[in-house]
Amino acid sequence: MASETWSDTNVTYVPAAVTESAKIVVAGGFGVGKTTLIGSVSEVTPLRMEEPITIDSADVDDLSGRPAKTTTTVGMDFGRIHLAAGRLVLYLFGLPGQERFQLLWEDMAEGALGCLVLADTRDLDACHGALGLLEAQGIPYAVAINTFPGAPAYDLGELRQALALDTTTPLITCDARDRTSSLHALVALMDHLVEQRPAAPLEPLEPLR
Repeated sequence: MASETWSDTNVTYVPAAVTESAKIVVAGGFGVGKTTLIGSVSEVTPLRMEEPITIDSADVDDLSGRPAKTTTTVGMDFGRIHLAAGRLVLYLFGLPGQERFQLLWEDMAEGALGCLVLADTRDLDACHGALGLLEAQGIPYAVAINTFPGAPAYDLGELRQALALDTTTPLITCDARDRTSSLHALVALMDHLVEQRPAAPLEPLEPLR
C-alpha cells in the first residue's frame, strides 16, 4: 500500500520577519485566569494540559467563587504571539496554580525572560507562592489583577501594599477574557523588561490602539 504523501498545508511556522524571541511565564493562583489569558492572545491553537476536577481534587482546590470551573491545569499551557510589528515572538508558558506543582514551576521558570503574574482580589494570597519563586530566581515580573465579575475592587496603591510589591514593579488590571486587555498586560511586562535590561536588543513597544 502506498504511503500517504506528507503535507505542511496547516503547519504554522514563525515568520521570517522575527528577529527576537523570548520565553514568558504566566503564573498565579488556582483558577486565576492563566489558561484564559493565553487562549485570548495566542495566535496559534493553545496547547492545554487540563484534567476534569474530581471530588478528590475539589477537597484540595478551593472552588469558592468559581462555580463554573470544571477543569484544572495539571501540566502547562502554551501559546505564541508576535509583538513589535512581528519582529518579536513571545512563547507563553502557563503554570498550574496549585503549590503542589512547585517543582514544575521551578523547571518551567528556568530560562524565562520575565513573568506575568495574575492575581484575584478575592484571594490575593494565592499568588504569593509564585511571587516568592520569582524573587528567589531573580526573574523580573509584572502583576495583573484579573477583574472577575463581582470581585471586590481596590485602589492599585492598596493592592501594591497588600502584595508587598516594589514601587518599580508594574501593577495593572486586565480582563483575561479580552484580547486587547490581555495584550496591554503583556506589553506592560515587556516594557518593564526593556527598562530592567537596557543592554538587551528588545526595543520599547508601540502602544496598542
